Amino acid sequence: MVKIIAELCQNHNGDKKLMGEMVAAAAEAGVEYVKIQSMQSKDLTKRSRFEKGLIEGGITKVIRRPFKEEYNRLKNLDLSLRDQSYFIELCFKYNVKPMTTVFSLNRIKELNKLNFDTFKVASFDCSSFNLIKQLSETKKNLIISTGGTYLREIIQTAEILKKRKKNFTFLHCISIYPTPLHEANLSRIKLLKKINYNVGISDHSSPEKDGNQLSLAAILYGATMIERHFTILKKDKTRDGIVSVNFNQLKNLVNQAKKNKNELKKIFKNKKNLLKKMCGSPYRELSESELLNRDYYKGRFASKDSKGKIIYNW
Repeated sequence: MVKIIAELCQNHNGDKKLMGEMVAAAAEAGVEYVKIQSMQSKDLTKRSRFEKGLIEGGITKVIRRPFKEEYNRLKNLDLSLRDQSYFIELCFKYNVKPMTTVFSLNRIKELNKLNFDTFKVASFDCSSFNLIKQLSETKKNLIISTGGTYLREIIQTAEILKKRKKNFTFLHCISIYPTPLHEANLSRIKLLKKINYNVGISDHSSPEKDGNQLSLAAILYGATMIERHFTILKKDKTRDGIVSVNFNQLKNLVNQAKKNKNELKKIFKNKKNLLKKMCGSPYRELSESELLNRDYYKGRFASKDSKGKIIYNW
């Protein structure tokens, strides 16, 4: 059976009441997991080259993302350990599994004490091998997104976890928001399954334009887990609204994901050209935007030692 993750991401806007309503709604839609992100604004790092960015010959070489603006935005989204404990309690109340993304080394110990079922590793940390090693020492299940990561790095992460006899799931992911269907490269799922049997997809396509077509096609390629951003607000009231499903869209996904492959094939019976476009290449190259985001996000959050020295995840 395909497992569905409702990713609350930043759509709770730092509001506990809203977060609670989102958990209840996701559970009512029938998902198995509900996920938050355990990022802390004080772990954000200031790197001078992103203050103004860099454009040469009309081509962006470094994105502009000033520290102060990003810090002030994230500060409003901080969830304290008490908030996260409340989230876990809500998940147990509504019979869904609580899950969170870990963004820095210094948060592992405290988060491991909470009753999260699963830890998620964000795409740009799939190659943060130090983070991967430390997470493998916890008793939590591990799910790792692979967007914005080179194949050799994915393979190395798998080798680390297998050596430590840690069960894990890879999520095929295209770190383009929203992801055009012709950029989906779903054939990569079959390649990832050769590296690790458990493979799903983190779907960042546009729900308004493309519905759940990408998620359903991914099941035909062997995905056993689907992650989708979820919101109960109007799509223009949250930063991630453009790639987030609402209640009806999520419930529809849950119901459609229960279909067997023959039933799913009927959905695409008259859309063979679309399926072919979504297939793409298992050996896809990272797009320009993914490379720029990779440059920024690897190092976006970090830990500090007792002397204030920055310690990055890798």
